[in-house]
Amino acid sequence: MSDRILQAETIAAIASAIAPESGSIGIVRLSGQTALEIARRLFFAPGKQQWETHRILYGSVREPQTGEVIDEALLLLMLSPRSFTREDVVEFHCHGGIIPVQRVLQLCLEAGARLAQPGEFTLRAFLNGRIDLTQAESVADIVSARSPQASRMALAGLQGKLAQPIREVRGICLDILAEVEARIDFEEDLPPLREAAIAQNIADILDKVTDILATADRGELLRSGLKVAIVGRPNVGKSSLLNAWSRSDRAIVTDLPGTTRDVVESNLVVGGIPVQVLDTAGIRETADTVEKIGVERSRRAAESADLVLFTLDATAGWTAEDEEIYQQVRDRPLILILNKIDLAPDSTTPFIPKNVQIVKTSAANNIGIEALERAILNSVRGGTITAANADFAINQRQAAALTRARMSLEQVRQTICDRLPLDFWTIDLRGAIAALSEITGEEITESVLDRIFSRFCIGK
Repeated sequence: MSDRILQAETIAAIASAIAPESGSIGIVRLSGQTALEIARRLFFAPGKQQWETHRILYGSVREPQTGEVIDEALLLLMLSPRSFTREDVVEFHCHGGIIPVQRVLQLCLEAGARLAQPGEFTLRAFLNGRIDLTQAESVADIVSARSPQASRMALAGLQGKLAQPIREVRGICLDILAEVEARIDFEEDLPPLREAAIAQNIADILDKVTDILATADRGELLRSGLKVAIVGRPNVGKSSLLNAWSRSDRAIVTDLPGTTRDVVESNLVVGGIPVQVLDTAGIRETADTVEKIGVERSRRAAESADLVLFTLDATAGWTAEDEEIYQQVRDRPLILILNKIDLAPDSTTPFIPKNVQIVKTSAANNIGIEALERAILNSVRGGTITAANADFAINQRQAAALTRARMSLEQVRQTICDRLPLDFWTIDLRGAIAALSEITGEEITESVLDRIFSRFCIGK
């Protein structure tokens, strides 16, 4: 991908979501040496409007050969180097929908641009030094954010809050490496190496690296979210619980057992964490073919869920059917929901397994929903991963590179303790620096870049 970028080709893509009869504005974006030339060929700006950077022109997009008006539009000019890619960038802001933007894009391609690859605008911004690799990945995180906290975390990465501590650690490693290599080359002309001070520096760096690595789980939660399955026998209030929790009527609720025949999904946000809630069919033995399929899907949902909400009817207590279901889900992360507490007599005390978190609810009366959300957060790493814990969080790629850096730094510390020659120090110091450089992009291979940016949408 980067070889083509070095050829300074002009790229074009639709940069906004398009769908029939939706979206008031559709954007076609170009970036490259001929972007302004293509815009001048296709866009007619009446009057004496100035074609200057960071101006918006009003006019129409026209077919250059026939003069046919394709759409009434605005043209946004952002010329090099004051643009996202540090190249000439122009954007046609057309009417929304499918046809206008597709016709404008086709004219751009016929005028000499080529269709951009996924993430290529952001890749050009990285290769041209506009952003580092952590900021580039944060762009994708902003687009895909599923909660306000995930969006804030991604914005922090885009603002450089992740890159800053990584660069600080890398800078200290470079300083130590320079000092060690100087002793190797000019040992007789320099004072003895302060091994104790360097060992302390390595220990301090390892503490910082460990702190940054601790954000990986939080980042994965905020990006991917939790999958939560509500399971239990029929008619214990699973669908009522989903409706009360989601404040909607996503699931059909009746007094008849077996009403839910398939998995019903709802997406919520709990403590800044996206939660995919699955209301499953009641698990029981049945001769109904359709219900059998629903029961089997319920079992699969429970097996794949990050957390199971095992729901009981407080008026019936712990039944043989509950015991059978519990044996199937007991090895999963579990919260026991004791529902219909408003109808249960005071003397009803169902058997409860030991060491299981319990939440009492009355879904029909919206009682216990806040307690349920607190219990879910408590189940996530003991409740320590919440929305306010950090300004940023690393992703899986960054965590893998940072883990390699930590291993190299630990080896340096061991090398110092073993009083091995200085040449051994430099090997692992270089390994740590290379791993840290991979996070921000100072050292990165084209294959890694392709893997990162292939996950972007076209036009970003």
